Amino acid sequence: MLDLRRRQFLTLLGGAAAAWPLAARAQQEGMRRVGVLTSLAEDHSQMKLRVAAFREGLEKLGWSEGRNVRIDYRFASAPNPDQARVLAKQLIALRPDVIVAQSTPVTAAFQQEGGAIPVVFIYVNDPIGSGFVASLARPAGNLTGFMLFESAVAGKWLAMLKEIAPRVERAAFLINPKTSSFANYLREAETPAQSLAIELVPRIVQTAAEIESSIEAFARVPDGGLVLAPDATLVTHGDLIINLAARHRLPAVYPYRHFTVAGGLVSYGIDYVEPCRQAATYVNRILRGDKPANLPVQAPTKYETVINLKTAKALGLEVPPALLAIADEMIE
Repeated sequence: MLDLRRRQFLTLLGGAAAAWPLAARAQQEGMRRVGVLTSLAEDHSQMKLRVAAFREGLEKLGWSEGRNVRIDYRFASAPNPDQARVLAKQLIALRPDVIVAQSTPVTAAFQQEGGAIPVVFIYVNDPIGSGFVASLARPAGNLTGFMLFESAVAGKWLAMLKEIAPRVERAAFLINPKTSSFANYLREAETPAQSLAIELVPRIVQTAAEIESSIEAFARVPDGGLVLAPDATLVTHGDLIINLAARHRLPAVYPYRHFTVAGGLVSYGIDYVEPCRQAATYVNRILRGDKPANLPVQAPTKYETVINLKTAKALGLEVPPALLAIADEMIE
């Protein structure tokens, strides 16, 4: 009787052991795969916030990393289109179910590589002009996502610069045309600049050295200010720009809150991390069967104004009551 029970136990144990690999294979087969390619280095402070927001967004929608979804990240060490293409090829080779592309050059890299893998883009300024989608309402291909800014916001940045620093007569418009929609922003800034009696001075920069030399040359003429476009190059070198603005006593308007928190004068823009949470919603819908062509490109609906009062005082500026009244946050 004992031998019979022992044989039955071993039989059950053997069956269970044989089932373990099958269960593991079933779990693996049920695992969905998402690729993410960024335009910032992995150790950048803003990148850590982006990754956390994206993961949290997926978690809330039922996707747990390691349980039913695998996320493959590739981080560009700098906003470099050539590097973006190399990393895009690496991710495509992994055959993910959907790809998240952060920035215009990164999205362009996936488009150039071709293929039918769905792509959700974020931090893209002009998806129609860049050729990513046929229209915002009907993307018509395998790309869709979330716009960063509408280019008309460039006029708002100039108006805010003039309001907080009325003496400004010249504004350096910093941008890297390889990583942002230079022509659109410049075009939208020209008319407001004329009405504000501000001479618009485009400054094309691609490296830290170019940023430093450009700002130093611009600062030699008095009554100047800075306007930064939403550009990965400028985000990468944000601390340098903030320090140069302070050194040369240049009032500056930035596109993201984190610039102002770090010591910049004033910012007007969207929550820099929010697009990553939004991307999770479209990734979820695609993983559950929706097609990118049926998901409209969405534009930002909420902007925030942040003022650094300490920096304003250091520059000898008195923030107008009207600007204080609309500020979402004031840093002292």
